[in-house]
Order: sequence, then C-alpha cells, then structure tokens
Amino acid sequence: MSALELDLTVPDRVQATAVAGRGQVIAVIGPNGAGKSSLLRAIAGLVPASGELRVDGRSWRGLPVRERPVGMAFQDQLLFPHLTALENVAFAPRTAGASRDQARRTAQDWLDRFGVGDLARRKPRHLSGGQAQRVSIARALAGDPRLLLLDEPFAGLDVGVAATLRVELARHLASYDGVTLLVTHEAIDALTLADVVWVLDDGRLVQVGPPREVAARPLTRHVARLVSLNVLTDGDRFLSFSPSAVTVSPRQPEGSARHRWPGTVTSLAPHGDAVRLLVTGEHELLADVTPAAVAELALSPGREVWLSVKETAVRSYAAEPGLAET
Repeated sequence: MSALELDLTVPDRVQATAVAGRGQVIAVIGPNGAGKSSLLRAIAGLVPASGELRVDGRSWRGLPVRERPVGMAFQDQLLFPHLTALENVAFAPRTAGASRDQARRTAQDWLDRFGVGDLARRKPRHLSGGQAQRVSIARALAGDPRLLLLDEPFAGLDVGVAATLRVELARHLASYDGVTLLVTHEAIDALTLADVVWVLDDGRLVQVGPPREVAARPLTRHVARLVSLNVLTDGDRFLSFSPSAVTVSPRQPEGSARHRWPGTVTSLAPHGDAVRLLVTGEHELLADVTPAAVAELALSPGREVWLSVKETAVRSYAAEPGLAET
C-alpha cells in the first residue's frame, strides 16, 4: 500500500494523480503558475478540491484541516508574530494533543536539532530569515505529521544559509517515515533531497521519475532549463543537448553539423568560465561560449547568429503519449 495516493482537482488550477511511498521525498517542480502551491494547499485542505486523497490507507475526503496530520512550512514562514520561537514550535504538538509541558519539551528538542535552541525565547521579528525558517521547519516536524509540505523553504535565504539548512533538512528527512512534498525551483534540491520528482506544467502532472532520470530526459522546457539542457521535440521524439555542445557562428555554417538554426542573441550572462547566451528564433536555445568568442564575434543582444550542433552531441529519447514541449 502506498503511503500517499491522490487524485485531486483544484478547479482551473491543477489536476494530479500520483502515489508516493512511506519515507519518500517528492520534489515538485514546474514553472510559475503550474499549480505546485495549489496542489500542496489542496492536500492540506486549505483550498477546495474534488477527488480522492488517501494517506496510510485512510481517506481524507472531507476531513477538516485541523484533523489532517500535516506539517507545513512555506517560504514566508507564517510564524505567529506574538509567540516566541518555542511557543511557535510547541503549537504543533499541542494541536496534536500533547500536554503543555510535553509540547514545550518537544519544541525545545526540535529547536536544538536545527541549531536554534538558544533562540527559543525570541519572537519572529528578532530572528533572521534563516533562523525563522529553521523555526518554521521545526514546527512543521514537531507535530509528528504523516505528510510534510514544504513550499520553497529556501527561497529568499542567503546562498550559504540555504546550503546549511538544506544539509540539516536532509539529515532529518533521512529518518522521517512520512511523505515529504517539496516545492522548489532549484535543481540542487531535487538532486540532493528528493527520491522522486513530480513535474507539473499548466496544472497537469507531466513527468514522474527519479531525479537523475528526469534531469537526463526532461520532457518540458522548464526542466531542461533547470538542469541546463536544450530540449526540442521532433515528432514523437525529444532531442536534448548541452549548451556547451552548441557552436555559434556569424553565418550559416558549412560542414558536418546536421542541426542548425538561425536566431537572435537575447541575453548574455557569465556561467562559470564561459558566457551563456540565450538565442531566440524558431527555438529558444542556450549556448556557452568563451569570453574571447564574445569579443571576436561581437556578440550582444540583438546580434543575429547561427547555432549548430553535431549529431553525436544530441541525445534522442521517446516522448510520452500526450506530452508536448512547453
């Protein structure tokens, strides 16, 4: 039996049918407006939805929000401003039926686990963004939920703070036997934290699979960009290739390159030791070139160029029925 079985529809927002196993971490990814947050809020019972939702074999159809064993942490933290960090975290076990003293002991334990135990008496306004998010995640876990819903928990945090919190969260999720749904826009979250990736696009679940499989064979442009690949559709096949495999020329290239497209440089940005170009035309493609090539070819926004890729650099794989490039 799966720990999570869902077939939910939020009118005009999302329709998703999926299952998850006990202890799995699911990364939910997709472009803005794809329905990611709506899906999490429907599971939590915060927005009206039709369909079926079963957790550990029990139907949650019509179950009030307060009776759903769900832990939630969103990017804006949603901590109670009038309560201390300890009281915020203790709120979760208290709601689950723990006594006041037991809830406080549980809260202090979770704050200690996330390295903010010494901040227990502070109120949210006296916490940094990283500290507040640690408190928020501690509160989400303190109630011993069967589902943990994390909506971009690292958004808006300093890169170093986010990296540290990501490691701390991974350690706790390793021993968590419920199901975690993590909405993210970062490939590193999917690759380091998740067991499975759900790709949402335009309200539909369009791809499900292990992180590295989804990264290697993306079925939407959003995922391709997330993992720095170019992806095109060719009938019922997908073609993918790295930006580093793209050759940029001022004129139509001659020679062995089978794939070639004209386009206009839209933007340039540093990318490691290279410069990454976004070129638009029949397709929207990424190309990595050296700084010397930028100068030599006089590349700048508005410059017309040709892109080419050798057949040996292109990976081809089957498109799933009903899916299209988005």
